[in-house]
Amino acid sequence: MAARLVQASIEALDHLDLCFANRHMIKLEESWKAQLQSEFEAPYMAQLRAFLAAQKAAGKRIFPQGAQWFHALDATPLDKVRVVILGQDPYHGQDPHSGQGQAHGLSFSVPHGIRPPPSLQNIYKEMQSDLALKPPAHGNLETWAAQGVLLLNSVLTVESGLAASHKGKGWERFTDAIIAKVNALPHPVVFILWGSYAQKKAAFVDTGRHLVLKSAHPSPLSAHNGFFGSGPFSKANAFLVANGQPPIDWSLI
Repeated sequence: MAARLVQASIEALDHLDLCFANRHMIKLEESWKAQLQSEFEAPYMAQLRAFLAAQKAAGKRIFPQGAQWFHALDATPLDKVRVVILGQDPYHGQDPHSGQGQAHGLSFSVPHGIRPPPSLQNIYKEMQSDLALKPPAHGNLETWAAQGVLLLNSVLTVESGLAASHKGKGWERFTDAIIAKVNALPHPVVFILWGSYAQKKAAFVDTGRHLVLKSAHPSPLSAHNGFFGSGPFSKANAFLVANGQPPIDWSLI
């Protein structure tokens, strides 16, 4: 019965026809679906659906496409999470040639064929400095997600061309619940928090069990204020190995 209730709630989102091709079901990995049942049933989720429906009815273009709203969860099952990289909201831009949105449901990541945005380019620069890894030509971070890196944005949708346009509509409560589920995992996890927003959002994480790495945001506006030289990738791997887990292969090649 519980599983049917969660599925019905997800189908309600799908029924809005928010950029879903042929009304395909939203993808959400089963372990997350079970753990987030109460969130899908909560009144705020109905309010969020109503907001998104109104946006669609008004002709607004929403990024990422509906089937990718939960891409971060679908790509990294709860029990496989070993690292969390917390972003704010999805990229609101689009490729000038194809019109494809930059966002595809993973924080800081863009689909193949889209040039890495400035923040991601700075992440690559720090990765090269930290681990001597050559920056890839693409900006797709799915291979990180497949290894247990949860690439989670605080807000999971955005209006095209308008940053933070879906802030305060309910997604923050949903992603707080996701972080709480990770915090409760029995194994230690690395939380990589770039910038004050991420650091405040994950302030409740148990630093006695988990490693919390804080620095400035990789944005060009702040990267030189403590992001460059912070060594998050090597520090994360050292912690994982010290706790009996394999390191992340950050190479993306």
